[in-house]
Amino acid sequence: MEHRIVSREEWLAARKAHLAHEKEFTRQRDALSAERRALPWVRIDKDYVFAGPNGRLSLADLFAGKSQLLVYHFMFGPGAKEGCPGCSFLADHFDGANQHLKHHDVSLVAVSRAPYAEFQPFRRRMGWEFPWVSSAGSDFNHDFHVSPSPAEKAAGRYEYNYEMHDGEGGEMPGFSVFYRNAAGEIFHTYSTYARGGDLLIGAYNFLDLMPKGRNEDGIMDWMRHHDRYEDEPKGAANFQPLLATASCCG
Repeated sequence: MEHRIVSREEWLAARKAHLAHEKEFTRQRDALSAERRALPWVRIDKDYVFAGPNGRLSLADLFAGKSQLLVYHFMFGPGAKEGCPGCSFLADHFDGANQHLKHHDVSLVAVSRAPYAEFQPFRRRMGWEFPWVSSAGSDFNHDFHVSPSPAEKAAGRYEYNYEMHDGEGGEMPGFSVFYRNAAGEIFHTYSTYARGGDLLIGAYNFLDLMPKGRNEDGIMDWMRHHDRYEDEPKGAANFQPLLATASCCG
């Protein structure tokens, strides 16, 4: 994009005009968040089983004494050797946020369908500390539409992001939110998929302030696991973009 070079006075006039749009966006975002919080809830009656470092866990256990639970559906299926690069990019933001969330009545937990032992080497490699459990053997991933059910695979159609898709599908990303009341009842309050997770990618918010923005040829095409970046940044002559797998969470 070509930019006009102007005087400080002209820049200030343009900046103030944009500021009015930014303030309107902030008001719209607040209204959207209020609308999200006002959505109806669904009672969870199924007994989901998870596996963690000390064995069997229930959905109630994932709350860790809090009333609010945010689950990240991390794409790590049975037999995988490493996590989806896009999921890993997002998960790099969890530990910093968790220093505060766990003190404000929120439990943040990642859930994957692979057996618990299978993603421990990758977890250690990434240096993550946030809770990450397995839903292997449970209907959890199927019920929240981040892994096609056996019936969907047999039919060749599966639901993701509130739409039906052709094919067998695979592991997909998303967030699901739950609330537990004083009586111990659990409710599903919200789920978002695909680019719905953008809001929680802090690095994108930094990039959106920059002159080049996100500077992507495809969603997350520049991004790598954080231990696999080259010395040269994107924009250097020898930069080579990732293959399409980098867009797995797009």
